[in-house]
Amino acid sequence: MTQARSIAIAATRADIERGYEVVCELRPHLSREAFVAQVERQRANEGYALALLDDSGLVRAAAGFRYLETLAWGRILYVDDLVTRAADHGAGYGSALLDWLVGEARTAGCAQFHLDSGVQRFGAHRFYLHKGLDITSHHFAMAL
Repeated sequence: MTQARSIAIAATRADIERGYEVVCELRPHLSREAFVAQVERQRANEGYALALLDDSGLVRAAAGFRYLETLAWGRILYVDDLVTRAADHGAGYGSALLDWLVGEARTAGCAQFHLDSGVQRFGAHRFYLHKGLDITSHHFAMAL
């Protein structure tokens, strides 16, 4: 008997570790130890949450997110990280996780849903546009 697809927030260190194999595809610069420490630090200091989509006992997609309040947009859900295992692209996991995140934002009374995506990630951009997101701004950064 196979397990049903489920989405849950990583509540323990072991849960966070389960998410590493997926998130490292998007954030390959992080070792497992650095990833776990960073998630725990962001969770404690900034309200970061790591959502894991599990299907048949395997994490297929993950999303790191937080709630923010800004002068420009009011209360928003901001997605830091959204990734589906490369082997599972096209299986609907990313779509299910994005839909879940939007539902969480609505439940939390958010006025908007935001994420940034690297300019080179054309496939991700097509996916976000297909899911009803709009390109509303440019994100600028400077390494220090």
